[in-house]
Amino acid sequence: MSTKPKNQPDAAQFSHVTEWVFDLDNTLYPHEVNLFSQIDKNMTAYVAELLQLQPDEARKLQKQYYHEHGTTLQGLMIHYGIDPNAFLERAHAIDYSALLPNPELGEAIKALPGRKFILTNGSVPHAQAAAGALGILDHFEDIFDIVAADYLPKPASATYEKFAALAKLDTTKAAMFEDLPRNLTAPKALGMKTVLLVPRNLEGIVMERWEIPDVSDEHIDFITDDLTGFLKALRG
Repeated sequence: MSTKPKNQPDAAQFSHVTEWVFDLDNTLYPHEVNLFSQIDKNMTAYVAELLQLQPDEARKLQKQYYHEHGTTLQGLMIHYGIDPNAFLERAHAIDYSALLPNPELGEAIKALPGRKFILTNGSVPHAQAAAGALGILDHFEDIFDIVAADYLPKPASATYEKFAALAKLDTTKAAMFEDLPRNLTAPKALGMKTVLLVPRNLEGIVMERWEIPDVSDEHIDFITDDLTGFLKALRG
């Protein structure tokens, strides 16, 4: 039997789902909004100042830590013992005006049966600002962020397990929406339905190889470039 991810939503496969878990960046808003580019620049500047590096050297180290540890923050905490709160405040000092209210997405989320959560490697203030700008914040029961995860980022299994325990989540009745393939491995192992969000248009978007799904990824159930359309299809 083929395990190739499906591109069309199948409402029957989500009929049991009463727990809806969403990543934030590049998931609740499209990748092409490119909001994360601001965060990326802030992190590069932080690393450059911290270690007295040239911008290109700082960016290379930043991406190395992101790849090896799940977040740049985790790498800096391990290797340099930095204050995570100062880093998060600096990283998320961005302009959210690129995010416009999305009432159609809000209605699609509101219509889902059961509880909705945001699970992010960012901070609660960042999630509140972004979801607030989209006009969808009130539809979520809670936000589980990198601080609640004790700074251990996705894709670590322990982070999902802690989130599930705190939220009293039945993972066999849950669905996880993410933009990074590796961040869906643990949710799938916990019994969740998994949906990968991909950019609608790759023009001008630079992605690492490990950020791009492979047809053999058995931990990805569905792939979509339209979150709103996908959610609406699940409700008929």
